[in-house]
Amino acid sequence: MRDSRETFVNHAFVVGHPIKHSRSPLIHGYWLETLGIPGSYTRQDVAPEAFADFIADLKGADRRFVGGNVTIPHKEAAFRLADRPDALSEELGAANTLWLEDGLVHATNTDGHGFVANLDERTPGWDRAGRAVVFGAGGASRAVLQALRDRGIAEIHVVNRTLARAVELADRFGPKIHAHPVEALAEVIGGAGLFVNTTSLGMDGAAAPELDFGGLAPGAIVTDIVYVPLKTPFLLQAERQGLATVDGLGMLLHQAVPGFEKWFGRRPVVDAPLRQRIIDDMERHA
Repeated sequence: MRDSRETFVNHAFVVGHPIKHSRSPLIHGYWLETLGIPGSYTRQDVAPEAFADFIADLKGADRRFVGGNVTIPHKEAAFRLADRPDALSEELGAANTLWLEDGLVHATNTDGHGFVANLDERTPGWDRAGRAVVFGAGGASRAVLQALRDRGIAEIHVVNRTLARAVELADRFGPKIHAHPVEALAEVIGGAGLFVNTTSLGMDGAAAPELDFGGLAPGAIVTDIVYVPLKTPFLLQAERQGLATVDGLGMLLHQAVPGFEKWFGRRPVVDAPLRQRIIDDMERHA
């Protein structure tokens, strides 16, 4: 007979639709292995119409999981269905990390944590930039804007093809956020110490426009939340213009840390072998 306590404590998931390309099992599997923790982290392919039942089953008599990650297209539904969403997910309206506590589903969003932790690791002191430009106003930009604001960046400009979406984010995240149409990018970029691409431009070999980063402040940093390819067109352009760059892989790795700690009771470390494991997988599937 299976030990129900062991089943509950030591098994976590990532849920999405589709989910087969998620690299989260590689990340959490590495930590389970290196920390010597018995358990598993598995993919769960759940269609949108079945997601509410999936969340309800987490609290059922046969508790298979202690919690897990949520990815596309379920992040907003996970927030709505959670019993105890925290303040971060409340403001974002989306959750990517769930855990069970006192029989209830708790929720948070760790994307912002992953974003700033990646910058902290790769370019310490990045947060001295008084002015940041965020390119794109889609769902991915929300956690970035929230994290930059909460980290103390005084002036944050969001630039988007559809101005109304940028305005919506400025209204959501407060007076530090300023909205602009994409035609204003060259002007807005002037004097900024940080440029962040949150669009899908350049992902998986897709085309990306040429950007002139010459107006950025001396010592400015350009980062991209896209990590396939590791060096995106925007990062390559910035390097050619002599700027420091930070790729998006670290955001993926660092956002996984708080969830693992919740589920397995140990805080893991993002190290070079883990990063290389993901890079090797990316190259195998290129």
